[in-house]
Amino acid sequence: MSRLVACILGVLTAAPAWAQYNYHRPTELLVTLGTQAFMICNGRFTSNRPLDLIYEQELKLDRMPVVPPNQVAIDETARTVAVGVGGNFPAPVMRAAYREGLGCIVLAPDQDFDDLDSLPELRLPPPPGDPATIAWPVGDLVAEKPLPPGVDAKALEAAWDWTFDRATHGHPSQITLSLLVVHRGEIVFERYAPGVDRTTRTRTWSTAKSIASALIGIAVSQGKLSLDSPIPYDEGDPRRSITLRNVLHMSSGLEPVDNEKCAVVGSCLSYWAGASSVEGALGRGLVTRPGTSWDYENYDTLIAVHSLKTALGEKDYLEFPRKALLDKIGMRSTVPGVDRFGDYILSSQVYTNARDLARFALLFLNRGKWPNANGETILPESWIDFSRTPAPSTLARGGFYGGQWWLVPDDRKDVPSDAYTTAGNRGQHAVVVPSYDLVIVRRGLDWLPGDHSFPEWDLTREVLKAFPEQAWGQKPRPTTDSQ
Repeated sequence: MSRLVACILGVLTAAPAWAQYNYHRPTELLVTLGTQAFMICNGRFTSNRPLDLIYEQELKLDRMPVVPPNQVAIDETARTVAVGVGGNFPAPVMRAAYREGLGCIVLAPDQDFDDLDSLPELRLPPPPGDPATIAWPVGDLVAEKPLPPGVDAKALEAAWDWTFDRATHGHPSQITLSLLVVHRGEIVFERYAPGVDRTTRTRTWSTAKSIASALIGIAVSQGKLSLDSPIPYDEGDPRRSITLRNVLHMSSGLEPVDNEKCAVVGSCLSYWAGASSVEGALGRGLVTRPGTSWDYENYDTLIAVHSLKTALGEKDYLEFPRKALLDKIGMRSTVPGVDRFGDYILSSQVYTNARDLARFALLFLNRGKWPNANGETILPESWIDFSRTPAPSTLARGGFYGGQWWLVPDDRKDVPSDAYTTAGNRGQHAVVVPSYDLVIVRRGLDWLPGDHSFPEWDLTREVLKAFPEQAWGQKPRPTTDSQ
């Protein structure tokens, strides 16, 4: 066994004396290799990042040993990555391939690149016009102008220092890439770490869930789905009592999976190992009454996304994110990813930049209307209310979660209670603060999650110090939604 394999297995399989044998070793190693194939592939071909930075940042994840470059094969022409080549690994080589319009796809352990033509792709022309010549927010042309009256420039700089210098203000594992603040529809602050700019795409992780919810909201507004219709189980199946509302509230009642051991079961196998993102999600058993118990599961989001595919049909489903949302609000840099079966992994797998996330949050701040020439309504106001209304299953625990958006907990008194945010691993946040007419976007590559996760409500507090003259006349979040 090579020293690298011994290192990987030693890190992944530490166990007490009474549990010497790890039955999951092959799968853990396979997922480790698949994670690196996928991240290197997207880092190079979706984000256009140099390989040294990918190794330094994207691959710096807690407890994940890194396969060295001499055991990684990158084909810059075919845009493929294979990890584990030439090594004595007790796991197959894991491969990922870039596909037009969809980013990188992880292949199954028994697939090789001869199967590339069978993988899905999305060839849609970009929206018309050059974004560099189109005014924000539809495009990227931002006129230089002084800060609006009452906005404290020094406080914004201090908020950046607080966000960027995490060794002083937080934890050194929190690596900030960008901070962007939009006030009354205008960008008033935008700052990036060295090696990053406004074009840099990185993974949204679970911020993608909020994007998934918006897409489902559009389908609901079009009459293609209903919040209280059953999710796709056969007639007579007791799981047919689960509604779309339940899964969007993370309250399906289905067996918890991801919180147990994601490296060997659950959604991680579709993220990193080429498994179907649908089969595992639908295969769980019912363990509690739907709507009564909150459990954060990637699979609940993936069931909701599968409902979207069932309603739209395969071709329209693949084009729907672009045509229904992304292209309409200028999110040109956003790339939603799929598994090898063509199912969107919108629980996590989206690559985008800070400005596109600001556009997305601005749509919610504007109550679903987009400030283009037509003043188009993209999302109905009732869906915005659904998104920011606490799920009934969270009320006894502080009302912290809505319809795939995170809410200010009831006991948090130093930020407006009407604020709500996307939240993704490694510190991906797009915060909406209606009472301040404000959007705050922070992107990160934090590498030590859990207790050291980036504090989004502390960030909100720090940014709001720059707006002391804003009336904190809160627009309370609704207690019920009208959907």
